[in-house]
Amino acid sequence: YTTLFRSMRFMLVSFDDEQYWEAAGAAKHQAALEEATALCHDLDRQGKYLFATPLQPARTATLVRVRDGKTTVTAGPYAESREVLGGFYIIEAESVAEAAEIAARHPGARHGTVEIRELRPLEGVPTAKL
Repeated sequence: YTTLFRSMRFMLVSFDDEQYWEAAGAAKHQAALEEATALCHDLDRQGKYLFATPLQPARTATLVRVRDGKTTVTAGPYAESREVLGGFYIIEAESVAEAAEIAARHPGARHGTVEIRELRPLEGVPTAKL
C-alpha cells in the first residue's frame, strides 16, 4: 500500500441538492464555487490536495448499461433523487477523521452530503495523467 501512496488518500464525493442551488440563485452558487476553490488552494498549501472537479448537472448525464451482451445508452440521471453526484476531490489525509474535517469545510456539506471513501490502490494499471 505505501509503495503506491505516500499516505492515506481519500475521495470526497459531493452529493449536491441541485434544486436548492437552482432556487438559491447564481450569486449564492458562485459564492459556493469560490469557497470550494479556496478550500482547494488551502489544501494545496498543506500538501493535501491532489485533484478536484465539479460535474455538469445530473440532467446532462449519459448512462451505459450492458445486459445479456446488449449495450444500451440513455440520456439523463440514473434515478430521481434530491441529492445527485456534483463533483469530487482527491486528497491526502492522515485519517478518516482528518478527511471528515476537510469534508465539513466543503459548502456542499451544508446543503447536501459529502461522502468520504478511501482510495484502494490497484497495481498494474497505468499511472494517472492528470
